Amino acid sequence: MPAFGPSRFLPAIDQSRTSLDVSAVAVIARLSAQALSPTDDPDEIRRRYSALRAPLTGEAEEVGRIQRIASPDGPPLIVVHPKNAAPGLLPGLVYFHGGGWVLGGFDTYGPFIRALANATGRVIVFVDYRLAPEHPFPAALEDAFAAIDFVSEHAAWLGIDAGRIAIGGDSAGGNLAAVAAIAARDGLIDSVPEAQLLIYPCLDFTASQPSHEELAEGYLLTRELYGWYRAQYQGSHPDPTDWRLSPLFAGDFSGLAPAILIYAGFDPLRDEALLYASRLIDAGVTVEPIFYPGMIHGFITMAGAVPAALDAVTRIAAALKKADRVTPRFAETRAGQVASA
Repeated sequence: MPAFGPSRFLPAIDQSRTSLDVSAVAVIARLSAQALSPTDDPDEIRRRYSALRAPLTGEAEEVGRIQRIASPDGPPLIVVHPKNAAPGLLPGLVYFHGGGWVLGGFDTYGPFIRALANATGRVIVFVDYRLAPEHPFPAALEDAFAAIDFVSEHAAWLGIDAGRIAIGGDSAGGNLAAVAAIAARDGLIDSVPEAQLLIYPCLDFTASQPSHEELAEGYLLTRELYGWYRAQYQGSHPDPTDWRLSPLFAGDFSGLAPAILIYAGFDPLRDEALLYASRLIDAGVTVEPIFYPGMIHGFITMAGAVPAALDAVTRIAAALKKADRVTPRFAETRAGQVASA
């Protein structure tokens, strides 16, 4: 297979010279016999997902405190404060979980979110958005927008510096974060994030990039399963190229928040992440790529079985701290723009 790298700023990928990490091999062997598959019963696949993932998530770190908030105009929020935090307001991260818009919750993401809070020194706001198919597009996106605005409006009450709020997510959650970053730039959300953390995000509902064919089977996120996830979320919406589903098809990428992009060599979503990064870079947006050549989709929440997950948390923390030092205070910039309009 030829090397693939759509921008001179991004590392080329040559899978003919890359092998699957031994920890990923073990996870695939462990889960393949009980692999998730499309079903007419979303509650059943959720139960199976939680049971399969629980042994992989790793130990739950002690944190400063955890708040559970029922926001009046949006989804429930779980607010995780880091251990041994400095006094005063802290930077924040509004986080959207993965799971194909159908699965996932704090039960499977708790250890990762706790580790992320401690490593970054940020208050992590975990968004328990509505799931498909009971709540198809745009329900999850509406919840994402509402959560960002709620956190911005109540930042001080949450212990967060309103000018230092990033957004992020993995897989389906990365999709929500990428769309929210575009919406924020366009004034569809009241606050603009200082950074967007995109962990192997879904960016193209047409699934037309080469890695979808190359990695269609054998790496847990199969072509059939991924197609089913997309169908549950898209529902009756007729256009898979709508940028609110597929941010890769947004016409303008300029002026977006700096991006931290994590992608994996054996992930069907790999090539759309690379292409998105290239388009951001070409539009003048700062992108920090973090590449795990031997990893699979979903590895970030497998710290109990995959050492790369712990490494990723460390690298995310470093990247967010860098963004915190060099990024303008976007919330204040937006306020100034609104005041002068």
